[in-house]
Amino acid sequence: MRLIALCTALCLPLMAHAQCGGAFNQFKAGIKAEAVSKGISAGKADSFLSGIRQDNKVLKADRSQGVFQKPFVEFSRRLISSGRIDAGRSNARRYDKVFDQVEARYGVNRNVLLAFWAFETDYGAFQGNFNTANALMTLAHDCRRPELFRPQVFAAMELFQRGQFNPATTTGAWAGEIGMVQMLPRDILENGVDADGDGRVSLKTSAPDALTSGGKMLQHLGWRAGEPWLQEVTVPAQMDWAQSGLNTRKSPADWQKLGVRARNGKLANLPASLILPQGHKGPAFLAYPNFNVYFEWNQSFTYVLTAAYFATRLQGAPAYDAGRPDAGLSGDQMKRLQKKLERRRYNVGKVDGILGARTRDAVQKEQKRLNLPADAWPTPTLLKNL
Repeated sequence: MRLIALCTALCLPLMAHAQCGGAFNQFKAGIKAEAVSKGISAGKADSFLSGIRQDNKVLKADRSQGVFQKPFVEFSRRLISSGRIDAGRSNARRYDKVFDQVEARYGVNRNVLLAFWAFETDYGAFQGNFNTANALMTLAHDCRRPELFRPQVFAAMELFQRGQFNPATTTGAWAGEIGMVQMLPRDILENGVDADGDGRVSLKTSAPDALTSGGKMLQHLGWRAGEPWLQEVTVPAQMDWAQSGLNTRKSPADWQKLGVRARNGKLANLPASLILPQGHKGPAFLAYPNFNVYFEWNQSFTYVLTAAYFATRLQGAPAYDAGRPDAGLSGDQMKRLQKKLERRRYNVGKVDGILGARTRDAVQKEQKRLNLPADAWPTPTLLKNL
């Protein structure tokens, strides 16, 4: 369930590794030539590429991610259920020794891994049935994000050369991720761990391998051992809402001076950002440094916040206070807003109706200019005033 920032085709001539488009057979020939230059044998490259086909279902899935248009409260309630919480706690007990080893070796909290495991594959139950090689080649050929997927093709070839990947039978998510916690081939090359000692890294069938590999990857991405990632807070009725957002960090003492309080327990002694996913009348959280690592796993703001929050629930935090947020925008209204922001020279990325980080930043700046509460939550009032 990954949503990754787009690269326009205009940047492609500047990056030799981001070649894309054209006739698919010619594209495959270019992939083979580059693979051989990277040390893949010509025979292995031919064997890997021989049966590969474009998959239009992959392209359709890539362009149909409307679930990310949903606001945080609706999105999180859709993904988090009492059944998923109970299953998470059951799996925590079942794999207690594995989690102990992951925490000792990589410093990654078990509840963080459990949340990813739940959201990516429902604890391994639904890992995807797209042919991985076809998916990676299709997305590398497509000119939306070749800078992401072209290197993954070569990583899959390297796994194939090592006998760890079968292009004919390996399946996973539409975006090329494999296994219980959905890792791309390059992630597997760099962070795959044989935790069960059977001599293979089996992310599809071995929970110890998948969880340990996920823990190693999070450490590689910068996870800081023993530190929190997210905490629910309460905010005062009035404050400078422009201080919210991931671009601003303050000490706990400074947040307390502004009236921010932990809803439960105490604030951690770490710099933090105030997140108001649906404005100052909705849920409120402090995001600590580890929260930024989530964006290395997935770039959807709503998904990341939901995954981080779910991990706190598994750790024992109560359900958040949803508050009474102001009405937001529909998908079509969000697209109109993004077009208006573009006309004001803001870079909001793709006009897709999704309230991502760049759109939130532009919204906050315009709210401030218009003397509206600058909480980065777009409302019909803001759309009208623009």
